[in-house]
Amino acid sequence: MGFRRQSTNLFRKLLFLPLTLAALVPATLLFLLLYTEWGKPLTTVESIKRDGVLLVATRNSATTWYEGPNGPTGPEYDLVTAFAESLGVKAEFVIYERDSEIMNAVENGEVHLAAPGMVLNGMPQRIRPGPVYQYISRQLVYRAGSPVPASLYEVGDDEIEIAEGSHHGELLEQLGEKGELVASWKSSPDMDVEQLLYLLQEKAIKYTIANSNVVDFNRRFYPDLRVAFDIGLPQPLQWAMPRRKDTSLHQRVREYFQHIRRNGKLDTVLTRYYAHVDLLTFADTHTFWKNVESRLPRFEPLFRRVSRTSGYDWRLLAAIGYQESHWNPEAVSPTGVKGLMMLTNDTARLVDIADRTDPEQSLVGSTRYLKLLDEQISEEVKMPDRQWFILAGYNVGFGHLEDARILTRRLGGNPNIWQDVREHLPLLAQTKYHTTLKHGYARGREPVVYVDNIRNFYELLVWHTSFRTASAENADKPDSLHAREKSL
Repeated sequence: MGFRRQSTNLFRKLLFLPLTLAALVPATLLFLLLYTEWGKPLTTVESIKRDGVLLVATRNSATTWYEGPNGPTGPEYDLVTAFAESLGVKAEFVIYERDSEIMNAVENGEVHLAAPGMVLNGMPQRIRPGPVYQYISRQLVYRAGSPVPASLYEVGDDEIEIAEGSHHGELLEQLGEKGELVASWKSSPDMDVEQLLYLLQEKAIKYTIANSNVVDFNRRFYPDLRVAFDIGLPQPLQWAMPRRKDTSLHQRVREYFQHIRRNGKLDTVLTRYYAHVDLLTFADTHTFWKNVESRLPRFEPLFRRVSRTSGYDWRLLAAIGYQESHWNPEAVSPTGVKGLMMLTNDTARLVDIADRTDPEQSLVGSTRYLKLLDEQISEEVKMPDRQWFILAGYNVGFGHLEDARILTRRLGGNPNIWQDVREHLPLLAQTKYHTTLKHGYARGREPVVYVDNIRNFYELLVWHTSFRTASAENADKPDSLHAREKSL
């Protein structure tokens, strides 16, 4: 009997153990879910990291995101891409045509944030603005030769035309309510601000409103554009995010901008895109476009042919040629450099060119010299900065360029970033600096102007060829910009 009772007790204990475990496991899991991190929903940043993608709304424009010769580029593209990298994810851009569409995408949670390059004043409560990273002015723009209004009171009915869905419409409504604008205005469907600036250049409209950074970029393309006056006070540019209880993304954006302000990344990006855009005078731009029409057609086939064999964008080669000789194969300088690409005798011998006055030999020799410079420049210098280093070396020589990199490092800059070296190149003309460097004195301001000019001419040619292609594609569309141009 005693043995049987012991066996029964043991059996009961063995039976009770799995029942107890079966009850404890769910209870333990429930406890962990309710009272530990496991039970919390993912934050926005955690969700982004889990998915590996940051969805970003923006516009297709020179001041935000656009397709460049080497892929996507633009100020907002650079800033957003670097932010995504700081999260360990990739940025995926969603392109919208209208400002209102961008804001709707943010409100509806279709994207994680917007980098629209626009003023966010008066935005809905459901949108949370990020930190201010740049200030711009809103400007009334007209064409040279037109009457210049001193204020909005002098603007007539329907003389101001803006893009439909633009935040400038809200500005004009506010000014009308305050009595500062008495005239009516109109919005243009299927038009962005850059297309309206083109119509302004072509005398199809009388006035439009654009942000100052957009005007600065486009005055090179449309040399007759003028600014009548700024409207209101300078306005901040900010990113936009959905307003939620979870502020993790907003906090990371704030930390990111604080970081790039401290380490100079923000200044580097803005300088990269804006420093050179206002260096060409109106006369420079007019002369350039005149030569595009009269001289470039003769040499474009040559630039394209040499581009295919050298690997350089033909428009970059054309920009160098314009800076060197204004596409004049018979050009000769007082120092004896000559030809389409203005090669010296020493350079011609180095790259095995017999006749500097022959346009094709001159261009082929130029590309050979560019490649020689490319091979000498440190591999630490990456594109697109590398492109500007090569051009600086083409102008001032590789030795002086290396001196400038050494000086840049010595003075606390980054010798692998063009903007930092660009800042220090002019110091090669100062005794206290060039006497401490291997190659001595150089007119360091010249390569800075040289590279800035070529960047401008290159961007103008990229725009010109892109616009020409777009116009050809739209030729048969009755509601297109091309059709409106033909009706002028």
